[in-house]
Amino acid sequence: MRFALQYINDSSGKVQSIQIPLTDWEKLMSKLKKYEQTLNLKTDLKLAYKEVEELKKSNSKKQSLTDFLHEL
Repeated sequence: MRFALQYINDSSGKVQSIQIPLTDWEKLMSKLKKYEQTLNLKTDLKLAYKEVEELKKSNSKKQSLTDFLHEL
């Protein structure tokens, strides 16, 4: 993805900020949101797999899916 960047410099020529067109900003934010959703999903799946492994190792009574759904 390429952007039309504009650099804002101070009086000594040091870059202080960068501007991008609003449409490019909106595309960038949309892509960032998708990446965050993907990261959250991966994190949740890793946690779920870890919990399943811990349940497999434990000797405690396991709750059935039906019982779980009835609690909701």
